[in-house]
Amino acid sequence: MSAWRHDLHRHPEAGFEEHRTAAFVAETLRGLGLEVVEGVGGTGVVGTLRRGTGNRAVALRADMDALRITEATGLPHASATPGRMHACGHDGHTAMLLGAAELLATEGGFDGTVHFLFQPAEEWGQGALAMLDDGLLERFPFDEVYGLHNMPGLPVGHAETRPGAIMSAEDIFEITLTGAGGHASRPDWGREVMVPACALVLELQTIVARRLAPSETAVVSVTELLTDGTRNALPGTARVLGDCRSFAPRTSQRIEEEMRRIAEGIALSHGITARVDYRREFIPTLNDPALTAQALEAAATVSTQAALRPEPMTGSEDFARFLAHVPGCFLFIGNGEDSAPLHSPAYDFADAALLHGAALHAAIVRKRLPTG
Repeated sequence: MSAWRHDLHRHPEAGFEEHRTAAFVAETLRGLGLEVVEGVGGTGVVGTLRRGTGNRAVALRADMDALRITEATGLPHASATPGRMHACGHDGHTAMLLGAAELLATEGGFDGTVHFLFQPAEEWGQGALAMLDDGLLERFPFDEVYGLHNMPGLPVGHAETRPGAIMSAEDIFEITLTGAGGHASRPDWGREVMVPACALVLELQTIVARRLAPSETAVVSVTELLTDGTRNALPGTARVLGDCRSFAPRTSQRIEEEMRRIAEGIALSHGITARVDYRREFIPTLNDPALTAQALEAAATVSTQAALRPEPMTGSEDFARFLAHVPGCFLFIGNGEDSAPLHSPAYDFADAALLHGAALHAAIVRKRLPTG
């Protein structure tokens, strides 16, 4: 598994570009004797393993895509592709699911069908949808679905999850303010947008602080402010971009409503116009309570510690799209207490976590598809 991961890490591919990765996965699965279908949802791969006479099916999912980040680890297996890096550990997720496939193909210990889902474009929030739109559930029906993600700061060998919401929705927005730019010495001659853009950035922070109930967990973050101005010219156009996180559709809807009202109000007061583009990229990841309990029981058989996570994360994960159709559970496994953060140029997946991840995948299958 370490050799697999290092090879994948050296050759990272962004969303829907995972052609080499998908070919590697398909070849490895065929070598293990699995049925393999390529090109599911673009570059997705599905491997199928059957044992016994059981008619129930469980799906296990790994993501394959890398990020558009330049690596700074200096490791022997560092990315050989400039501007691409496995900075979220999808190389490890892919390697440990391949390891689980080998473990289950070699040792069995279950009765039924396992579908191994190797998904593209998770970072874009589009890969799961693409596989579903390509008939995943009709072509490879399954009753339950499980996924693992590494977690920096959590010791290797540990696992954690929680029932209900475990990761948030992500909405992205772009607000365009349009006025009339002009010379920096005479702002009264035009309708410049820098001051209203700055006011907008600050006012958006009141949505969570003053417009939502204290019991509603949400984040509104402005991440970019772009204008067409220069040192001595006031801008006539400004774009304010960012994202929002929440755990309930009503909260997402309220954020959008308040954002539109604030943008239109600021535009009116400054004599300019505002256009709000608000899109929902990720939905909340919601674990099935009963299957979460089962997954934790399975994790306890192979983990140093399997624990309930006390609160959800405001990060997002498109595994949620599978859970919107089929019950299941998303779990975190430790990547080490000294691990660099996810999406950092200094990040690397811990090879020591590979065996734990593969064993946990297999334990869930055996728990949910018991023999006898």
